[in-house]
Amino acid sequence: MTFDELNLNKPLLNALEYLGYTTPTTIQQKVFSVVMSGKDVCGIAQTGTGKTFAYLLPSLRQYQFSKEKNPQILIIVPTRELVVQVVESIQKLTTYMSVVTVGVYGGVNIKPQILEISNGVDVLVATPGRLIDLLTSGFIKTKALKRLVIDEVDEMLNLGFRVQLKNILDLLPTKRQNLLFSATITDEVEQLIQTYFNEPVRIEAAPAGSPLDNISQTLYNVPNFYTKVNLLELLLIEDESMSKVLIFAATKELADQLYDQLAKKYGEKVGVIHSNKAQNNRFNTVRQFQAGTCKMLIATDIIARGIDIIEVSHVINFDVPEIPENYVHRIGRTGRVDKKGVSITFVTEKEKENLANIEELMKYTIPVLDLPENLTISEKLTEAEMPQVKMKNILVKVPKKEAVGPAFHEKLEKNQKVNVRRNIKEEKMLKYGRPIKKVGNKPKGRN
Repeated sequence: MTFDELNLNKPLLNALEYLGYTTPTTIQQKVFSVVMSGKDVCGIAQTGTGKTFAYLLPSLRQYQFSKEKNPQILIIVPTRELVVQVVESIQKLTTYMSVVTVGVYGGVNIKPQILEISNGVDVLVATPGRLIDLLTSGFIKTKALKRLVIDEVDEMLNLGFRVQLKNILDLLPTKRQNLLFSATITDEVEQLIQTYFNEPVRIEAAPAGSPLDNISQTLYNVPNFYTKVNLLELLLIEDESMSKVLIFAATKELADQLYDQLAKKYGEKVGVIHSNKAQNNRFNTVRQFQAGTCKMLIATDIIARGIDIIEVSHVINFDVPEIPENYVHRIGRTGRVDKKGVSITFVTEKEKENLANIEELMKYTIPVLDLPENLTISEKLTEAEMPQVKMKNILVKVPKKEAVGPAFHEKLEKNQKVNVRRNIKEEKMLKYGRPIKKVGNKPKGRN
């Protein structure tokens, strides 16, 4: 099937032709007709299957020009990076249409976003936090809303947007079409669907956790961090096809540590993004990577879920993720939209349990490659890899309860005092042999 066979209008077909797209992906084919019918949709699709266009094409196909300044289509995504990229995708598809698209997200001044919205918006793309701020303050009106799209809903819930998402859904008009897309359907996602959706049609492009056929997966057993660095540098030298490499690190600290090692040799050809980096820095780094100025991009899992970069030649799992589903999301960054991709994973002894969980989820055993003969095996260890020195724990013998005395003790005899009431009269009698009378002052008078 080609896009010409779908019920698309001329402006959208012209935009797709200009972008070089001719054939819809599996999820795009399955979703289009159901969305056009007006039914709610629950799309289950992995990263890299083309699900952004899957909900944009039918939504924009049904868009009708209006003088109304309030949004007709609302798209909620988990990260700021994804807001920017969805807005760019809409702008590319609406090159020959009159559609105003605005993206809003937190971490920046809200006033320019309010001004942009007040000028009128047809399609609004937002993160949950900033959207709830604009809704509750009255800067966004939802009376014209016809279609709601929630993308990467599983990641949205993982990031702690449960309350905001539920509050948003309660504020929206009940008469609307709901489109939800997620890589996995968790119990929380299921509960959300049952509460706010109207008998949605479930569309599955590929079972969650199944390896993508167009991605070659291999792994190396590597002893430590610095040997991983040596192996990565060796692969970059020997494999000329590694033109755009996305490298995943488990933590922000590890990402920075790896960047410091690679930057010594590659300079501006390597970049790093994670939540501690400033927003402008993250945007600029991603743009440089997309443009090819930056050859290698180091990223953490959370940030990588919010970026959509085409033509990634290789994904390097510098470490094995603890959450098996994250591995599937990682490798989905290469081989996007039915193109071929390569995934290479570095595994230490401590990470083999995580690898086993991933292979169990995918029901697939990742082939193991032999380490290159010219690889330098480093004996240097990072602080995290060094053996932990365990101090001997000397236990103090606690006396038994019966051997413990009371919480008080008797005073010494010399310190024991008894309050005695003194009889002054008897004391005087004993001392002077007669009672001593108190003599008072007589009043003065005449003789």
